[in-house]
Amino acid sequence: MSKISNAIGNRIKAHRNRLGLTQEELAEKCGLHHTYIGQLERGEKNATLESIEKIVCGLDISFEVLFEKLVPGIDTEPSAATKCYELVDALPLKDQQIILDIVSKMVKYKEI
Repeated sequence: MSKISNAIGNRIKAHRNRLGLTQEELAEKCGLHHTYIGQLERGEKNATLESIEKIVCGLDISFEVLFEKLVPGIDTEPSAATKCYELVDALPLKDQQIILDIVSKMVKYKEI
């Protein structure tokens, strides 16, 4: 599939993981089939606008959040900060807080 399908799929998965939902749980919230959610997350299917609307509602995010800084056709390498954000954003909130605490201590230690 296309780069944009993969990018959207990765974002859906990251937001789903952030909420601690399984594909089945998200599918149930959205009124979609769990195999379809998996296909979207893997970039195997292109989502319809109606499906995207159901998914953003199920994830309790806006269209803007899902499509933020997504520019098709421009192949730019994301910054280190963006890569870190995407890795951490895909984790459950509890794990995100642990990582924030570690990074905060590292920055504070470096300032000494």
